[in-house]
Amino acid sequence: MKRSERGAVGAVREPEADERVRAGASGAGGGGERAGAGRGFAWLLIVTAALGLLGSFVITIDKFALLADPGFVPACSLSPVVSCTSVMRSEQASAFGFPNPLIGLVAFAVVLGAGAGLLAGARYRRWYWWGLNLGTLFGAGFCMWLMTQALFEIGALCLWCVLVWVATVLMFCHTTVHNLRHGVLPAPRALVAAVLEFPLVVPVTWCLVIVMLIAVRFWSYWQTFL
Repeated sequence: MKRSERGAVGAVREPEADERVRAGASGAGGGGERAGAGRGFAWLLIVTAALGLLGSFVITIDKFALLADPGFVPACSLSPVVSCTSVMRSEQASAFGFPNPLIGLVAFAVVLGAGAGLLAGARYRRWYWWGLNLGTLFGAGFCMWLMTQALFEIGALCLWCVLVWVATVLMFCHTTVHNLRHGVLPAPRALVAAVLEFPLVVPVTWCLVIVMLIAVRFWSYWQTFL
């Protein structure tokens, strides 16, 4: 193949898996001192952070309204099962001594700013990417704990909370993929190759498990709609 032909093919085709692994393992492509990101990942951070921020904002407003008026019923309280009121009145809703959504207001705002910066061409240092990965890991873990509490302890579901869970999971998974691609996270070559070849397997499976748990836990309730 001629040189010009190779260039044309490279312009439309993604790099082969082994080339992406070499780039990730060596820190090439901006993974050393500073690393940027493509528009796709930047938009993913912006969209997921905006959705998380929206969910956190609505829950915060309803929580304060509920504190001011114990008889207040949030719009998302549709039934004994789909009941934001039950979730907001639980002890788990203030796990650190203050309403949980206040954490989301701060954390999602930070991620939204980071995504906007990447879209504008910003390149962040390695420690920043580590911090983003650890922050999204904590967020995903905390959301999964809240999910188990809502399903198996509180026995009610908040739809805005579900939106926050899914947004956080997608944010964490794709941040991890980005850091593996750019060599920010050290990992075996085979693992990096598998992740870069099938980047949607983990987040899609994770979200499907959330949906399955919700469906199974409240199956008797969902049956009433059939």
